[in-house]
Amino acid sequence: MRDIEQKIREVNGTMAMEGMPLTEADKENMRAVLRGDVSYQEMKKRILADYQPRKDMDYERE
Repeated sequence: MRDIEQKIREVNGTMAMEGMPLTEADKENMRAVLRGDVSYQEMKKRILADYQPRKDMDYERE
């Protein structure tokens, strides 16, 4: 667990230098992948799904 937290701190430090510190959700997602609870590919799908337009919504087109 210590290695996981160290990796998260390192990534957070790097991201913070760029003005984009990790959110708690980001950290939890990293922990899940690093522990092996979920694959990188599955986590990537989950994250990208949050940013995809919902298929069940009608969007007004201009």
